[in-house]
Amino acid sequence: MVTSEMKNRVRDLRRNATDAEALLWSKLRNRQLGGAKFRRQVIIAPYIADFICFDARLIVEVDGGQHSTEADSPRTAFLETQGFKVIRFWNHEVLGNIDGVLATIAMHLPPHPAR
Repeated sequence: MVTSEMKNRVRDLRRNATDAEALLWSKLRNRQLGGAKFRRQVIIAPYIADFICFDARLIVEVDGGQHSTEADSPRTAFLETQGFKVIRFWNHEVLGNIDGVLATIAMHLPPHPAR
């Protein structure tokens, strides 16, 4: 169930994106990566996904120091039960190697016909 509290949290997350999230969003928005449509800060109750491509069933998470594999494993497991593939990058990876991050994301996208 999506609550008004969750909707408010999404608005806050969009307004206060980390530098890494803002950089990645600048490269994913407007179908810039392989023609894939990404959305940001999407509620998949009870969680909020950083970036999601519904067509590819792909969630991209950008994590800071507060995250850990162990702490995030229940979240990842839940999202996978909903039919999504979850890939994660650390903030420093996005900021220091955006081209590598984009190449990794692109590997998980279905081929897009030329327009």
